[in-house]
Amino acid sequence: MIKNLLRGAVTLSLALSSLALPAAATAAPAAPAAAEVLNLADAVEQIPLADESRTGYERTKFKHWNTGLDAADGCNTRSEVLLAEATEAPTIAAGCKLSGGEWLSYYDGLEVNDPAKLDIDHMVPLAEAWDSGASAWTAARREAYANDQDAAASLVAVTARTNRSKADQDPAQWMPPLPDAHCRYVGEWTATKLRWGLAADQAEADALTVYAETCETTVVHYTPAP
Repeated sequence: MIKNLLRGAVTLSLALSSLALPAAATAAPAAPAAAEVLNLADAVEQIPLADESRTGYERTKFKHWNTGLDAADGCNTRSEVLLAEATEAPTIAAGCKLSGGEWLSYYDGLEVNDPAKLDIDHMVPLAEAWDSGASAWTAARREAYANDQDAAASLVAVTARTNRSKADQDPAQWMPPLPDAHCRYVGEWTATKLRWGLAADQAEADALTVYAETCETTVVHYTPAP
């Protein structure tokens, strides 16, 4: 009888204690990652060094273009990037068909007034991302990468000619044809690698280091991807 009374008292005490726990004891949602700002040379040093491997790569493993930031606007990621980067807004017809408008392709400095003549370039190409760490990601994370509009550097509207010339090459192999674009390009490449935790091989790292010495005033802004 006494044992039962004691057991009941302990149980009641524990129940009352749990009710008295402050609200702060419950798990809080994770805070968003803080933005990072580094000069280019320091940013390049933050990129992990690793050998690259193309084993198993297929472009279809990066689902794009999806419904974009606003699933209700009828525009996919490609169209949303075109709308965001237009220097003169295009006309939008049914089905988010774009016509007219104007864009500046910073890779070659050309003004373009036909959206069909533009490609949306993945700053770090999908194959390069795969080689540099994305092969270990989930399909959902690869889709998020391929449609990343939360960082201005990740996707860029440029002439189809320059995008296709670049293909899947890194800065050791290809740079924009406009020399004035080089510092911006290397800064945005570095920001994308850091945002997504991607590595660089030795040749790429060496090239980025050389450009960082030339682009002394270039600042890299990035926020780690969720």
